[in-house]
Amino acid sequence: MSAAFHCAHASGDDWRDIAERCVVQLGVVWPKANLGFVYVTDLLAGQFGDIVALLRERTGVAHWTGTVGVAVVAPAHEYYDEPAMAVMIGALPPDSFCMLPPLGQLADVVDLGARYLADGNPPYLALVHGDPTNPQLVGLVEELAARMSSGFLLGGLSSARNDNHVQFADDLTQGGLSGVCFTQEAGLISRITQGCSPIGPRHRISEATRNVLVRLDGRSALTVFKDDIGEILARDITRVGGYIFAALPVVGSDTGDYLVRHVVGVDPDHDLVAIGERVQTGEEIMFCRRDAQTALDDMVAMLERLVEELPGSPRGGLYYSCLGRGINLFGEEAVELKLIRDMLGDIPLVGFYCNGEIHHNRLYGYTGVLCLFC
Repeated sequence: MSAAFHCAHASGDDWRDIAERCVVQLGVVWPKANLGFVYVTDLLAGQFGDIVALLRERTGVAHWTGTVGVAVVAPAHEYYDEPAMAVMIGALPPDSFCMLPPLGQLADVVDLGARYLADGNPPYLALVHGDPTNPQLVGLVEELAARMSSGFLLGGLSSARNDNHVQFADDLTQGGLSGVCFTQEAGLISRITQGCSPIGPRHRISEATRNVLVRLDGRSALTVFKDDIGEILARDITRVGGYIFAALPVVGSDTGDYLVRHVVGVDPDHDLVAIGERVQTGEEIMFCRRDAQTALDDMVAMLERLVEELPGSPRGGLYYSCLGRGINLFGEEAVELKLIRDMLGDIPLVGFYCNGEIHHNRLYGYTGVLCLFC
């Protein structure tokens, strides 16, 4: 396949000017480009439809997908707190992708799956954008992933301070999942990197009620929690917010993968710990902390493995990072994007900071999901 991917990015005061500048950066019209990705900051959410219409007209690219984020990313760049957009167009084999219709409820996924079964040729994987306000989102992710032949979804949840979680998949939509389905011929691969590091051993849940941990390893949940976080934090439990989290190991993962969830409360009178996920007796759990250095180390290790596995330089990439990462974790702008550039080269790449990241059949937090067209 030819390296027919190209990206552009810009910021400014007027959406039309920003879009036109991106078109200029893209250069001459790519006659073979047939799929576009566009991510805009939440300050441009109200103009998203007009933006894609302009890009479609100027580039001649018919199919577009994307969403809105608190920040958007491009090669070695990220844009916060200003109107900005990041755009990538690419040439893919015409039969290697199809647009995913908006899926707002589980019945929509069932209907879609029935169509795939009728065709006898389900997609290999899907790249999706999700609305974080949809109460069925976890189920939608699980059910749609089950209808991919690889069992994989990739993507992220829209993030917007104005609650306008608009998406685009050949048309404006919001409220559920939307995006693009791919065959193996598209050459899309992905990896995930964690942003939190475990601070203690794995524990077996001895007793729990919905999202409330009662006993771990036969001991009270709060006692185990305090042992893991250490004496200083245990003396003032109010300091753990935004720093200490629960981690649920992914069963069967050969890389020690885990889902990070918030610790939403403790009950010192009854020695209980509540987390942002329902759990069951017999499952495993750890506690972890946000750790910039460990997050960077994990990302470097992930990229090193990719470099060894890639057959050559990627044609293009997409990066979906948690809004709790970026400047909120690393303190400097574009640390993650510069690391990708330094290790993979100056490849076309766009993405955004998410309200949650999607990888395989799960919804993650505090992670970065890197997708590459090879």
